[in-house]
Amino acid sequence: MSLTEISYPCKFDRSMQPAMFRKAATPGPRPLVVALHTWSFDHSSQFDGYARAAETWDWHLIFPKFRGPNWFPEGCGSEMVVSDLEDAVAYMREVCDVDPARIYLTGGSGGGHCSLLMAGRRPDLWTAVSSWCPISDIAAWHAQCIGTSHKGYSEHIEKACGGDPRTSEAAKLQCAIRSPLTWLLNARRAGLPVDISTGIHDGHTGSVPISQAFNAFDLLADEKDRFSTEEIDFMVKTEKIPEALQFKGIDEAFGTEHGVLLRRASAAGRITIFEGGHNIFPAVSFEWLSRQARGKKPDWAPGKAVTAENGELSK
Repeated sequence: MSLTEISYPCKFDRSMQPAMFRKAATPGPRPLVVALHTWSFDHSSQFDGYARAAETWDWHLIFPKFRGPNWFPEGCGSEMVVSDLEDAVAYMREVCDVDPARIYLTGGSGGGHCSLLMAGRRPDLWTAVSSWCPISDIAAWHAQCIGTSHKGYSEHIEKACGGDPRTSEAAKLQCAIRSPLTWLLNARRAGLPVDISTGIHDGHTGSVPISQAFNAFDLLADEKDRFSTEEIDFMVKTEKIPEALQFKGIDEAFGTEHGVLLRRASAAGRITIFEGGHNIFPAVSFEWLSRQARGKKPDWAPGKAVTAENGELSK
């Protein structure tokens, strides 16, 4: 695959930060996608699916480190992370012929967290954002992981945020600053299309309960289209969709193995619950992003068939 490792200038500390990079082969302005690594990794792994999708669509791609795994205070949605991702876009616009109407952001798991965070922090930067199995509330996820096989993530949060948010007001504040829920109303006000997808079994076979995705969608949606606490709790506990909420159509992009079980679009957001767990399908993400353009209404139509390799994520 045609990705190379580069370094780009970051204004926060005047450092050069690493990233994986692809320049589109087609001459003229091309879309740019900023793809984000997961919670426990960095730019040096888990980029293959994004690279294949970028080659298929022939887009510019940058896959930045943005300060590495999320147990570091410098990572995990810090001010440094926000600044580095701003700089990633600026760098790509300087060295590539980028179509300004088609600048996209995507990521899964920890990258889903950061994609939602950046949707809220800098909605002006993006044409559309595709977020998969995201963490939207860090303090809530800390509590959800304690006493489970995923307790290591609560320990990561304490390292990144300076303590236990249940007992430390300073750590609780850091969790809020680094959480998408604090900022997502900015994306709604800006009309930024944000597409959130997660598997019904996440939180059972995976590490992020689907309530994290629903709570993010509810901030983006009109009040009449939000999910009730009772509906969310039922789906989290039973791994089933109530009949009244079941998706009746077909989305060919997801195919049959990972078919869409629930879908709702409202205002600036859409949520999709599919048959699966802690998954991301980059080709499905790119297919939806490819239909979004700045200045046009969001295209929430079902997708076209793609080669959707199973993107089961490690955190």
